[in-house]
Amino acid sequence: MKKLDILTPIGLVVGVVMVIFGIVYNGGLSGFLSFIDPASMLIVLGGLIAGLLVSFPLKDIKHLITVLRQSFSDNEKSLRDLINTFVRLSDRARREGLLALETEIESVDDSFIRKGILLAVDGIEPDVINDIMSAEIAAMEERHRKGRGILEKAGEYAPAWGMIGTLIGLVLMLKNLNDPSTLGPNMAIALLTTLYGSLLANLVFIPMAAKLALKTEKEVFIKQIIIEGVIGVQSGQNPKILEEKLSAFLSTKERQQELEVTKDGEALEDGV
Repeated sequence: MKKLDILTPIGLVVGVVMVIFGIVYNGGLSGFLSFIDPASMLIVLGGLIAGLLVSFPLKDIKHLITVLRQSFSDNEKSLRDLINTFVRLSDRARREGLLALETEIESVDDSFIRKGILLAVDGIEPDVINDIMSAEIAAMEERHRKGRGILEKAGEYAPAWGMIGTLIGLVLMLKNLNDPSTLGPNMAIALLTTLYGSLLANLVFIPMAAKLALKTEKEVFIKQIIIEGVIGVQSGQNPKILEEKLSAFLSTKERQQELEVTKDGEALEDGV
């Protein structure tokens, strides 16, 4: 089940609150209201949407909501749980044979693990399994890259359209210097479009794209561990050896924590 990545909404809220606080602290409520300009918003948002429609096919644009949702979800798996899964599969495969895993994998939630084990049960060679599953990883990376590319382009277009709005405001202001009543509204458009564009780029689009890139790296890392586990099960490796092999993927901190837990457990048994 997907969990909410709480840091993404927290980051967005903190960013918005800090900007609002800075405005209200120096200019009061009236100062904050002066930073709301519908014309500036329309220039930035309209131009941003237009740029994305020109840059990407409609089918990719339709997936934007799904891409944004991914930056709010936390799909990170526990490496220890993953290792334990392969140790269990390896143990049963050695005792009952690979065919026994057909019923075992029904309880496994990860479709990538199920696919790998089914390939192993079908008697596919380890090199071929590695090639097939690596190809799936490459395809996943390409899908993620396309989705992330929309956010990255939005991060580029937002400040650019903010600058376009600034130029529009400056032109209107310079053409009406003889009418002082128009200077304020035109200057507001000139400055606020740049502010809106910069906020959207640096608070929403670019950070979300960076988070999605990090999630992709982690997912690739997990899938590479799965490939090693599947090949270990298929080749009939001793469960203990497979556990030691896969534990190499744990960070130094995680291995140290497990070592401390093991020592505490042994100390408790000795005390009893």
